[in-house]
Amino acid sequence: MDFELGGTKEIVSGELLRSVEGGLILVKINNKEYQIRVLKSGSDNFEFILDNTFYSAKIIKSESSEVRLSINGRTHSIKQHSKLAEILEKSLSLTGKLGGENILVSQIPGRVVNILAAAKTEVKKGDSLVVLESMKMQVAVKAHKNGVVKELRVKKGATVARNDVIAVIE
Repeated sequence: MDFELGGTKEIVSGELLRSVEGGLILVKINNKEYQIRVLKSGSDNFEFILDNTFYSAKIIKSESSEVRLSINGRTHSIKQHSKLAEILEKSLSLTGKLGGENILVSQIPGRVVNILAAAKTEVKKGDSLVVLESMKMQVAVKAHKNGVVKELRVKKGATVARNDVIAVIE
């Protein structure tokens, strides 16, 4: 996914590779891999470590095509690629490493606005189980494999953090 950094006309290529144990996210920026350790994540702010440097970020304004945020007190404008929803869907269907391949975790913080599956429901990979709302955007959490929902661990209206278990699929 390509981003245009506001004011610079510089195009930066960025890709979410995967989520790993301990709050680490592997990303690729301009063809170089980085580990980002997420320390705190809220609805409009988050703290993380990248290259042994601490960053505090706050979302100032979020629109469908552009996000303005403050990182360590400095304002940045980032124009998003039109395939953001597709990338979010892919990242939201990653499995949790802590609980094994049966655990489906949330890759973003948010509020549960809809539950689309129940315990003992048969699901196929890609089926939507839960809808989360984060930063005024609704995103479906999709099954990462075929199976039967053994347990749903969220309720409508609940708030979930990144890496919270959403469901167990066997």
